[in-house]
Formats: sequence, structure tokens, C-alpha cells
Amino acid sequence: MIIYAGWYYTFKRDMAGFSNCNNQCAVSWPPLTAASDAKASGDWSIVTRDDGKKQWAYKGKALYTWTKDTKPGDTTGEGASNGKWHVAKP
Repeated sequence: MIIYAGWYYTFKRDMAGFSNCNNQCAVSWPPLTAASDAKASGDWSIVTRDDGKKQWAYKGKALYTWTKDTKPGDTTGEGASNGKWHVAKP
């Protein structure tokens, strides 16, 4: 698992098992990538992005980081883009 300073986020425009954050969106909101041989289990799954890379998902929702979270505990992306981004919750 990747150690990250901030939290992971979900994108309101994503559908279960699919990422709608590509191109410039993915520059600001980098996907939580999974190794090509990663194994999912339980609430964790893996989605295939438009570019063919794998991305972790939790309860069907693709997970992202936020480039403006710079220190442990940052959640500066919560509610960004008129409420389209939210901290992932278990």
C-alpha cells in the first residue's frame, strides 16, 4: 500500500467500477494506482483507467490523491469543484 501525506478522495462523477477523471483532471487528482499484478479483496477492487493503467477503488469508488494536500492529515480537497470531490470514508 502507498503511504500518502493526505487522504484519499472519491469523485462524484465516477460510476461504480469506472474513473471519469482523466487527462488534466488526473494531473490535479492523481489516481491511486495499483500494480498490474495487484490482488483486490473485500471492499477493495481495481478499475482499469482509459489509459489502461490500474487504479484502486474502495466499495466500487475509484480513489485519488490531491496535489494540494502536502502534509499528514491534510484534507484540502474536501468539497472541491462545487462538491464533486470528497474524502473517502470506510
